[in-house]
This record gives sequence, structure tokens and C-alpha cells, in this order.
Amino acid sequence: MTLSLGVDTGGTYTDAVLIRDEKEVIASAKSLTTRADLAIGVGNAISSVLEEAQVAPDQIAMASLSTTLATNALVEGQGGRVALIYIGFKHSDLQKHGLKDALKDDPALVIAGGHTHSGSEAAPLDVAALEVFLDTHKGVSGFAIASQFATRNPAHELEAARVVLQETGAPVTCSHHLSAKLNGPKRAVTAVLNARLIGMIDRLIGRAQDQLRALGITAPMMVVRGDGALMSAEQARERPIETILSGPAASIVGARWLTGAENALVSDIGGTTTDVALIRGGKPAIDPAGAQVGGFRTMVEAVAMRTHGLGGDSQVHVVTEGLQSGVFLGPRRVLPVSLIAAEAPDVVHGILDTQMRATTVGEHDTRFVRRVPGVHADGVGVREEILLERLGDQVLPLGALLRSRMENGALNRLVDRGIVQVSGVTPSDASHVLGRVNAWDAEAARKALELVARKRVGSGDMLANSPEALAQMIVDQLTEQTSLTLLEAAFDEESEGFGLPPHDLARHVLTQRGLAQHRGLLSLNAALNVDVVGLGASAPSYYPAVGERLHCRMILPEHAGVANAIGAVVGRLTMRRSGTVTSPTEGRYRVHLEDGPQDFAVSEEALDLLERVLKSEAEGAVREAGAEDIRVIVDRDIKTARVEAKDVFVEAMITVEASGRPRVATG
Repeated sequence: MTLSLGVDTGGTYTDAVLIRDEKEVIASAKSLTTRADLAIGVGNAISSVLEEAQVAPDQIAMASLSTTLATNALVEGQGGRVALIYIGFKHSDLQKHGLKDALKDDPALVIAGGHTHSGSEAAPLDVAALEVFLDTHKGVSGFAIASQFATRNPAHELEAARVVLQETGAPVTCSHHLSAKLNGPKRAVTAVLNARLIGMIDRLIGRAQDQLRALGITAPMMVVRGDGALMSAEQARERPIETILSGPAASIVGARWLTGAENALVSDIGGTTTDVALIRGGKPAIDPAGAQVGGFRTMVEAVAMRTHGLGGDSQVHVVTEGLQSGVFLGPRRVLPVSLIAAEAPDVVHGILDTQMRATTVGEHDTRFVRRVPGVHADGVGVREEILLERLGDQVLPLGALLRSRMENGALNRLVDRGIVQVSGVTPSDASHVLGRVNAWDAEAARKALELVARKRVGSGDMLANSPEALAQMIVDQLTEQTSLTLLEAAFDEESEGFGLPPHDLARHVLTQRGLAQHRGLLSLNAALNVDVVGLGASAPSYYPAVGERLHCRMILPEHAGVANAIGAVVGRLTMRRSGTVTSPTEGRYRVHLEDGPQDFAVSEEALDLLERVLKSEAEGAVREAGAEDIRVIVDRDIKTARVEAKDVFVEAMITVEASGRPRVATG
């Protein structure tokens, strides 16, 4: 009997599952995610699942981790302070391609250097300017390096990385290590995000490994990549960007394992996000343009996942303008009032009671703030320091913390850094009020919703006439936003276009009237013509109504609440390596390698060399990660042009994929 342990750290819960012989779930458990030290929640979940299954720790043959940490960090704008070394590009490029947004206000250096399309040096690398920059920018947690045409010749990225490591010792991300494709600015965005995540993912993996050892589990640990495959913990620490969409990708693998679905949309609702992806022909669809998360288009190969800031803990916003009042949800996650009340009941109930006695509802009523224990506040500004000193270790009402509108920006920066958390009304609170969930403090949720229900809208009426009515309004809005998310995904995946963007098509009057089955002079019907697999602990609470809204079959499998953790166990270790051969002049074929270009007179010789190198790298990486029974697949994409009645070689990209099952511990 082989026992495998899967763990998934989500925004709200950490899940653990035990699977026997890759065939049967024998136990599962949940524990609250502990943001200050994620490993505490990991340890609690593992301890619970071992206790439930009555299994000794030394019986575990393999452990695997999937995490939404990287995804959530990018959606919520969190991560460490980084610097970009941008080689051979123009200063104006920093304003393009999303680089400015990815950098936020972090420093960037644009210096001379880089290579041409053929791999020859375009200009010498300005090492002196780099050294001056490093000397004047301290306190950076990681560096991203992107050089022009680095995938053709990475020499300047490698030299800049050597200098940065020598001068600072900080982690360095080279863009050519993340993708073999062209598009330097897009590679730079990917490198910046990777550098931003390194410290965060490294701490998670390190602490998770510590917890495994402390519990007596000596099995090797794997981490789920964004394409659903596995990688070793050490590889994940070097390339944390590859774990974006890790949790959602694991959920797709888990959904397929749980249901055997060949063609379906998978919708996974968590605390922070709703993730939608397509299973086609039994496999998750891969995004050819690269993973897009938090508004950033990366060059990371990942499942074609649409991640929306919509979950059980999404902030509820009240619409009071105009005659059409209501609520909308997200994209920011907040602590549910019911959860913070469970942790600090006297404080929260006392404040809510005071707010309920007031004649009018205040702007910040029902909202609380607390500092996250153990998260350092190095490098924050003066305004942020004032707020932190005022907050201390207390749970404070938001109105007591903020004394001017100028301090809103400082608070948002503290939230983005993960230093403080804000609490407010969420769909989770609405579910407590409706009696669908009883995990935390339902009475606090009811008080909070009663306060929000009293808010006056444009007509002069109250938003809702009872907490229960408001709770139903919030749940209905979650149904509506989830339905729109699924419709967008379906329109986006349609083989034939409809002439409008998927966002517009999902909201188009004909689509909406068709879903409502309009009957007039026209008879309109619309439905989702594919099954939906609903995942997440709250899916049974919310998703039946979504199936009714879209007139489709909603599949809610057993163990849907731990599908991510299941997917973490049943995946394969997979490594891909890609490279290119170009033809700078007729009769010359150039192989672009890590140690520089090599030229050949015969195209097949160039292609064979590149294939051998990539095979060696991919097989070596997957074996190092702990795979056995390795299978190798080679794909050659050769582009030619028709010139004077003959085909002329233009360029070739070779991709080698090596995969195998993780080697399990014995004895």
C-alpha cells in the first residue's frame, strides 16, 4: 500500500488529503490558513488528516503541495520589493507592456548592452552603471534581469546576474531561464513577478518542509506547477513564478480524477478567487499566450485559467447611487466579520453594538483592522509607521484607525504588503446569516449585515429590510458574477468568434434574454452547452443556483472541497525545455545555447545538437526532481518560406518534454 499526502494552501483554508495507491481518498481535513506563518496551517491540516486516517507519519511515501499563494499575491498586489535590470532597451519601454504596473514604484535600471536577433552583441554591457546602481539601492529582496534578445544569447543576463550576486547576495531571476520565446518586455514582466515572489514562496516551502520533518514525515516534497504538473520543492524555490495558478491547476487535475470528465468547465471558488478552466479531451487546456493573473500577462506555461477576484471572502460593496441600488463583490479579499469576531469576540461585538445604537450608519461601520503577527514592516513610509503605531496589536474599528482621507493610501499600502488585514462584510457572512454555514460567529455576521442593510440608497429607502434579505441579495450577486465568469470563459473558448469580446458577449442583452428564456415575437433560448464541475468548500452552497441560471448540469463531486489537494497528489513530474535554431545567412544554421550560439552548415546537424542538449536538460531536471519511469516527447516546429519555387529554412523551435511519476520513499 502506497500513501500519498496532498496539501493545498488557499487564501482562507489549508486542505490536506491522503490517497491510497493513487486510487482512493481515505481521509481529508481542513485548517484555517495562517497568513503570518502559512506552515502553521499546513501543520494543523496534516496533523488532522493523519489523526482521521489513523496513519503513522512514516507511512507517507510522497508529499505534494499546491498553493494559491503566488496567484493571490499577484491578484492582491503583494510581494517583496524588487529591482529590474533592463539591458539594451529604451527608457520609454518601462511605460509599455505592463512593466510599470508590475514594478509599481520599485527601482529599475536601463543600461546599454543586449544582443541582436542573430545572437551577436549589440553593445557592450555597461557594468560600471550596474555597480553604481547596486551601491545606491539597498534593501531590495530580489533582482530581475532582462536583456534584449537574451533567448538568442544570454551572455549579458548571466554576467549581470554574476555582478548582482557578487555585490548583494540577493536572489536573481534571469528572464531567459523562464522562457525561450522572444518578446523581451513580456519576459521582463515575468522576471519581475518571479523576483517579487521568491522570498514569499521560499518561506512557504521551507516552513512546510520543516513542518513535515517535525511531524515525522521524511518523504520527498513536490510542488504543483501552473500547468498541473509537479516539480521538486527546490525547483519551485528557484522559479516560484511557475507556481502561479498552481492551486487552480491542481484543482483541474483533481476534478478530472474525481469525475472522469472528458469535456467540462471547472469552476473552483475559494476565499479570494474564482478560477475557471476548460477540460477538453480529458486534459486541461493550456494558455498559448501564457498565464494571465492579476492583470499581468506572463510567459509562464499554465492552464488556460481565468482568475477573478470573486470568492467567499470577497469584499461586499454597496451601490447607493441612482435608483438601481444593490451590491457587487470583489476583487479584494477581506476578513469576514464572522471570522474576526470568532478571534476577538468581545471587541468586535462591543463595537458592532455601539454602531447599531447610532442613528445613522457610518462610512466605516462593520469594518475592522488588525496587524498580521510576525510580518515585518521594513521599509514602510512615515504615514504607514504612524498607522502601525496607532494600531499596535489591537483589533480596531477602521474609523478609529483612519483620522484623515490622506491615510487611506497608507493603509492600502500596508494591506498590499500583507502587514495588516482589513475585515468587512463578505458572502461568507451572508451564508452564516442564511444558516448555510456555521463555521464562525453567525451573530456577529447578522449584526454587520443589519448595519449595512440600513444604508440609504438613491431612492431614500434602506438597502434591504432585514439582514436575511441583504444576505440573499449578496448570494444572488455571487451567483450572477459567477455565471458571467463562466459565460466569458465559454465565449472565449468557442471555435467560432461572435464579433465581440467575451466580456461584452456574456453581458449582451440577447445572451441575458436567452438565459431568461424570453418569449415575445421572438423566442430566445440560451444555455451553457457543457457540464460544469463545481469545486471548493462553498461550492455546494452557491453553485446549484449557478447551474439553474445557466441551464446546465452542475457536477458537485464528493471531496470537491479538497480537489486542489487531490490534484497535488495525482499529477506527474514534468519538465519542458525549449530552444531555437535560426538561419542568419543562407547555408548557415545557428543553434542558440546557454553558453552561446553555435553555427552549422547543415540544418539537420543543428537540429540534432539542439535536441540532444534539450533532452539532456529536461531528463536531468525531471530525474533531479525525483521522477522514475521517464517518458520523453520531442516536438519540432520548423518554419520555412517559399522562395523561387523552393522551401527555405527560416527558424525552428524544438520543445522536449520529459515526465514521470514521483519516486516514492520506501522503508
